[in-house]
Amino acid sequence: MPNAANMSIDEERKYLKAMKRRYGETDREGRKALLDEMEEITGKHRKSLIRLMRGSLERKPRKVQRGRIYGAAVDDAIRVISESLDYICAERLTPALAPTARQLARHGEIQVTPTLLEQLERISISTIQRILKRIGQDQRRRERRRPPGTTNAVAREIPAGRIDWDEKQPGHFEVDLVHHCGPIASGNFMHTLQIIDVATGWSERVAALGRSQLVMQDAFQRLLYRLPLAILELHPDNGSEFLNWNLIHFWKKVFPGVHISRSFPYHKNDNRFVEQKNATLVRQYLGYERLDSVAQVNLANQLYDLLWLYNNFFQPVMRLQEKIPCVSEDRTHIRRRYDTAQTPFDRLCHTDAISVELRDQLSRQRDQTNPRQLREEIYALIDRISQLPNLHPGDFEDVALTLFIPTFDSTEQVLT
Repeated sequence: MPNAANMSIDEERKYLKAMKRRYGETDREGRKALLDEMEEITGKHRKSLIRLMRGSLERKPRKVQRGRIYGAAVDDAIRVISESLDYICAERLTPALAPTARQLARHGEIQVTPTLLEQLERISISTIQRILKRIGQDQRRRERRRPPGTTNAVAREIPAGRIDWDEKQPGHFEVDLVHHCGPIASGNFMHTLQIIDVATGWSERVAALGRSQLVMQDAFQRLLYRLPLAILELHPDNGSEFLNWNLIHFWKKVFPGVHISRSFPYHKNDNRFVEQKNATLVRQYLGYERLDSVAQVNLANQLYDLLWLYNNFFQPVMRLQEKIPCVSEDRTHIRRRYDTAQTPFDRLCHTDAISVELRDQLSRQRDQTNPRQLREEIYALIDRISQLPNLHPGDFEDVALTLFIPTFDSTEQVLT
């Protein structure tokens, strides 16, 4: 049973509320026994317990606030000690205050007095927490790790948010980059650039060796050759491979009037559609192994050409249609309803985002394709990629950072 030594005020009041019901239902002798028990458990005086049993157990706000026990000297000492110990938490900082103060005093960092040392030895953890919050310790730590002026200047110019889940108009694309580095992120390795149209689920992928500004520009050029609909919005994360002036100018030049937005930092759900497809349309086929040679990149692009046809024309996908808030006895949750599964191409055909001529051309290409044979070709390419050796780590610097782009220059040449 708890006792006064380890019982908080809230726990004590909760215990007394339970005893008050029993106290009011028993006789005189029973009340004496209950008072003996409460006196032993809480450590309170018997008369105080009687007053609480007869009155209200609700805690009242303090009418007169307590004055400060620890002055500015303690705040200044804690500020210096906390910085010296790399801003550890109050639970770790409190027992180290006095020893660290003596250590810093020996090196002339702070001045201590017997009174200050005595206060640092008896100060409580909760008081330290309040002081740390007041002196702005957390803000100083962030400034120390990222000094002012080091934030990506391009990101500050681009609005942060997310594309609506119920976006109806095709052309709003989420963008992401998948790293194929394996367990070692050193050297140069393959990346997969993927874009997903939120309204239809239409997906495009291209493999690139490295992620420099020019490599990313070449990758977007390759996607543009094959994309059957106009790009109205591009929504990447906060990676510098996307948010740089070179690529921003390229996007605005190639896609006139395009709206560029970005995710909030550390909010992966702002790019939820492309993040999901990273697993199902990239990792499911290539896994997590390292790919770092030009031959692997070329075969990966051949694989993505086949997957472009396979996923967009033959893989039905469901789209979230409705969110219904449901309230049960103990919680509130969202019930999600999805529409009938359709391929991204079928969804695209139900809009006016593509011309009738292009729609008929894509339909003929789908009709002429054997999906079972296409799947066999896909897995044959995956086996070929897995059999290719990686480069030796010492050869990373000798690889030309060039993305091989086909010589076609029109959508018709790609699709025929």
